[in-house]
Amino acid sequence: MAAADSNAIDEFADSLWLQDGLSRNTLDAYRSDLSLFALWLTQRQQTLLEVSSAHISDYLGELSTTHRATTQRRVLAALRRFYRQQLAENRISRDPTVQTDSPLAPQRFPKTLSESQVEALLAAPDIDTPQGLRDRAMFETIYATGLRVSELVELKIFEMDLQSGLVRIVGKGSKERLVPLGEWAIEWINRYLREARPVLMKTPCEAVFLSRFGSGMTRQMFWQIVKRHAIQAGIDAASISPHTLRHAFATHLLNHGADLRVVQLLLGHSDISTTQIYTHVASERLKKLHAVHHPRG
Repeated sequence: MAAADSNAIDEFADSLWLQDGLSRNTLDAYRSDLSLFALWLTQRQQTLLEVSSAHISDYLGELSTTHRATTQRRVLAALRRFYRQQLAENRISRDPTVQTDSPLAPQRFPKTLSESQVEALLAAPDIDTPQGLRDRAMFETIYATGLRVSELVELKIFEMDLQSGLVRIVGKGSKERLVPLGEWAIEWINRYLREARPVLMKTPCEAVFLSRFGSGMTRQMFWQIVKRHAIQAGIDAASISPHTLRHAFATHLLNHGADLRVVQLLLGHSDISTTQIYTHVASERLKKLHAVHHPRG
């Protein structure tokens, strides 16, 4: 990659962090997408600030042979944001992404679980062990609040108010929201803090949920925990994802009559269209129940 391209990507990522407060994962994704595009350009003796709309189309065309439309859309979004900034700073005279259409992505519904499957998953950990008690508390927390996995594993002790039953979350774009915990989650968190966390903690740590090494939990660790207990609960691995309990939280709220705007606030979605996908999941489940149980279904 040309040194100028590397510098341009660094400056772009720094500006996103300073202006929008984007998370490390989001910034890393931008860096990765732009760096791969810059390497592709290097093979064609071009740099990021010399490209035309034809280069963008050719690159997306090559991606389409090996990547899903959702990946292409993400890459194009990164390029658009990058070139809008370059145009605003007068480093280029025109935005090469303006005439590029976004690849159409097939509608994909989030993977979720039935209420009985959630109950089985919650009951799977061995609560007579510190790690099992931690796992149960984590599952109860994410199902009660709909937190993203990253928000769950990064949760700090001082962000929870168990007496008020609220947790303060700083989500995507540094947006803050308060989410109620519910009685079940509060009970299991209190038990975990009292009986298991002191055993797991090796050195002082602000993270609520600790690994067996005494450090904060990671997304990867949580995913492995979910998969292991899902198998114990008799749940097909194909029906789960790292955000399974978050999806179940939203779907089950809607199934029980919650307002879509309330679910949007609890999930921390900036756009209600992101939340609306759960209404389709809930509707499909109601149709299946109707087909099975109604005499004229």
